Amino acid sequence: MDVIDTPLSARLKNETHATHDKLDRSIMDAAAFNTLDGYRRFLRVQRAFHGDIDALYADPALQALLPGLAERRRLPLIQADLADLEEGERAPAASAGPTADPATALGWLYVAEGSNLGAALLRKEAARLGLSDTHGARHLAPAEDGPAAHWRQFKEGLDGALLTDAETKRAIAGANAAFARVQALVDAELG
Repeated sequence: MDVIDTPLSARLKNETHATHDKLDRSIMDAAAFNTLDGYRRFLRVQRAFHGDIDALYADPALQALLPGLAERRRLPLIQADLADLEEGERAPAASAGPTADPATALGWLYVAEGSNLGAALLRKEAARLGLSDTHGARHLAPAEDGPAAHWRQFKEGLDGALLTDAETKRAIAGANAAFARVQALVDAELG
C-alpha cells in the first residue's frame, strides 16, 4: 500500500486552489448578497449542491472516518432558510454528486465543510439583508464550538484517513468535481 505522507487536507487545498479561487470570485462578483432576490438565488445554489451530497452524511463508512459527520448536514437548514424567504420546495434535480467511492466522497465533503469557514463573512452580508441565524440564514450560523474548531475536527478526521496514492488522487478529483459543480450552479443561478 503506497500511502502519501502529506496530510490529505493540505493536498486538497493545494490541488484545488485555482478552482476554489475562481468560484469565490464568481460568487462575490455576482453580488448575491446585495438583494433578497440575489440571496434566494444563492440559496438555490446551496440547496442543489447540498442535495447532491446529502446522502454522504448518512454513509456509515464516511461516518467512521469523520466523527460527527451526520450532525454537519446542512440541507435541512438551507431548506428552512428558503421557506423563510417564501421559496417553495422544488423537486430534486438529477444529482451530479459523488459516487459511492469513499475517497471521492471525501473530496466532495472537503468542499462542503470548508465552505463553513467562509460563512462568517457571508453571514455578515446576510445580516445586512435583515436575515439571521434563526431566520433566512440558519445554514450560515457557526457551529457551537466556532467555525475554526469545527473545521479542525473535520480536518483531523480527513487527515486520519489512510489513503493510497490512487485514493488520494480520487479525493482530489472529487474536490475539483465538487468545486466545478458549484461553479456550474453559480453560473446558472447567479451568472
